[in-house]
Amino acid sequence: MKIDRLIGILSILLQEEKVTAPELAERFEVSRRTISRDIEDLCKAGIPIYTSQGAGGGISIMDDYKMDRTILSSKDMQMIMAGLRSLDSVSGRHYYGQLMEKLKAGSSEFVNGNESILIDLSSWYKDSLSPKIELIQDAIEFGKTLRFKYYAPRGNTERKIEPYFLVFKWSSWYVYGYCLLRNDYRMFKLNRMADIVHAGNFTKRSAVTMPDLSNKKVFPPQAKVKAVFNSSMKWHLIEEYGIESFTEMPDGKLLFEHDYADDEGLLSWMLSCRDAVTVLEPESLREELFRIASELAEKYRKEGQK
Repeated sequence: MKIDRLIGILSILLQEEKVTAPELAERFEVSRRTISRDIEDLCKAGIPIYTSQGAGGGISIMDDYKMDRTILSSKDMQMIMAGLRSLDSVSGRHYYGQLMEKLKAGSSEFVNGNESILIDLSSWYKDSLSPKIELIQDAIEFGKTLRFKYYAPRGNTERKIEPYFLVFKWSSWYVYGYCLLRNDYRMFKLNRMADIVHAGNFTKRSAVTMPDLSNKKVFPPQAKVKAVFNSSMKWHLIEEYGIESFTEMPDGKLLFEHDYADDEGLLSWMLSCRDAVTVLEPESLREELFRIASELAEKYRKEGQK
């Protein structure tokens, strides 16, 4: 992508005294004409780039701008590389790894082999997730609508959207775009999407509503749950909700109080705790847990009699 190439060229110019257009063209796998246009764009952006012809000529940043050669410190570059590595963990085409090599080529004095931050954004579903991410990236870049089947707790639907952002949040990947079924902006979880295809071109909207990714916006609280957990579940509560989510009672049990937004998610979580939790409030949740447990008991009782 052009913006990545411009960043790469600028990084090289900040670290090297002079570089030629053929060298840049070979490094970024583009034509010399493309490099010339990129240099013009950098000049328009206010970067004082100087070009000289003939033997010993090349492209460089003017001397009075040399002070900014240290704009990226070693720590800055390490953080950039960690971010690129994290994106490559879900990339199907290893684009970010190639970009890292291009940045390293012009920043050898700032980048060493010490990789102290390792971020892996892949999941158990990497084999199916990476192609989805690649397909959605292309749709966003080239203005393609997406059509897909969506499987959600409230039912299965056919959707068509204008995609604008790929989002990694709450340990999962989402696509944010304008849903042509709901006539509004929506966010869809990639693991719930199937049969994704490009479904034609669209003209990007002039004022795209940015996604509000705050927990309160996406998961508005409906009510407060109050429950008592066995002491053996302390790690579970800390991992899911934090150490402030409960108080330790005199008998060692844990009094848990927290807002919740999703009935289905809360029910699944409570059932996963089995008999290590006793729900106190709300009464509707107690009744639903009792109904589910009774149906399960009856189902296995009948099967045991066969």
